[in-house]
Amino acid sequence: MSFFNKIFGGSEDEKSETTFWNYIESEEELNKAIEKSFEKKVAIFKHSTRCHISKTVLRNFESEVQNTDKNVEYYFLDLLAHRNLSNKIAEDFGVEHQSPQLIVLENGKSVKDASHQAISLNLVS
Repeated sequence: MSFFNKIFGGSEDEKSETTFWNYIESEEELNKAIEKSFEKKVAIFKHSTRCHISKTVLRNFESEVQNTDKNVEYYFLDLLAHRNLSNKIAEDFGVEHQSPQLIVLENGKSVKDASHQAISLNLVS
């Protein structure tokens, strides 16, 4: 990674290097996340790769999750690369689109959501 990328962030299509994320890049993967919510809580993090605030919130959230037992299934959506999926999530779950945004699903329904600095691990507990 170059010096400037370390300071200002990487490319638009970068993926988080954290291992607990499941990526939503298709409607099929979104449907799998919804199905999983009938077994355990699912948290969907909608991230804008062009937004410094979104990147900061993502890193803070990842740090929180790294220190837990991960009793939640975590999903990551690059909303710029997959805007159609971001719009579908907003429409299907009745949650106004924000970026960054965390949406918690249980039994196929959105039970909590937060955006920007309101995103924290407390939302999924």
